[in-house]
Amino acid sequence: MKYKMESKSVKEDINYLEPALLNLEQTCKYLCIGKTSCRRLFKEHAHEFVVRIGNRSYANKRLLDKWIAEQTKS
Repeated sequence: MKYKMESKSVKEDINYLEPALLNLEQTCKYLCIGKTSCRRLFKEHAHEFVVRIGNRSYANKRLLDKWIAEQTKS
């Protein structure tokens, strides 16, 4: 008896939710920039899209996307 192997990836089976907050490394990957540039961006735009929880900084993804859209309109 032969069995068919289905080639479904795990991500197709599980509905992944996108995180609302991105840490430094996730933001670096999302924007394709280095950690130093990302830290500078967090510092310069602390009141626009950065959320501080304790001593850690996170980027609010929705606000970050909105800020990027505003920057690219110019």
